[in-house]
Amino acid sequence: MTKQQQFQLVEWMLALLVTALSFFVWFSVRGDGNLSIYDVFPPLGLIAFGLMWTHYIGGALRRMWGIKKQSNDVYWSVSTGAVLVLIIAHPLLLNYGLIQDGLGLPPASYSAAYPGKEAILLLGTLSLFAFLAFELRRWYGTRNWWHIVDKIQLVAMAAIFTHALILGRELTVGWFQVVWWLYGISLVAAVTYSYWYDKQTNAKEA
Repeated sequence: MTKQQQFQLVEWMLALLVTALSFFVWFSVRGDGNLSIYDVFPPLGLIAFGLMWTHYIGGALRRMWGIKKQSNDVYWSVSTGAVLVLIIAHPLLLNYGLIQDGLGLPPASYSAAYPGKEAILLLGTLSLFAFLAFELRRWYGTRNWWHIVDKIQLVAMAAIFTHALILGRELTVGWFQVVWWLYGISLVAAVTYSYWYDKQTNAKEA
């Protein structure tokens, strides 16, 4: 098995792991058979965050192992497509449930359903727009200002981390709290390493 194949295997295994952990904690909290729409949307956000986490971890591993990104990266195409669907479906299902319950549209519905936590919900909404902006990469990814969009993605990841930590019922489960903090710590480590690696590489090429 080549180093590239090993890397691809690690990517898919990480994706399966984060997905399985999300479903497992979701089922342990809500798997009593009495599911409402408010029980369906939470794991979508957990899985989306986990898949985006694999992108940052994969980026750091790629640099560490000296593997170039392929133009036809199947994992990247599949996982980014899945993330796009999940981050849109997550708030849509929530808002559909709130409308069905007669609470209307946000921000009024958020205030009624989550009093005192409107700011945390706003973090989720702003993060959604930040992640959707990343979809413009195919057209603007080579522009000299695109690095700003990349940095906004990091801010959005931190916002979603906090959003889930405060609002997510799954995050009240002890073992998953540990997993979530491991996501956060390893994300910071991966981003820091990638930043250092790119800075060193650019310095050598200058």
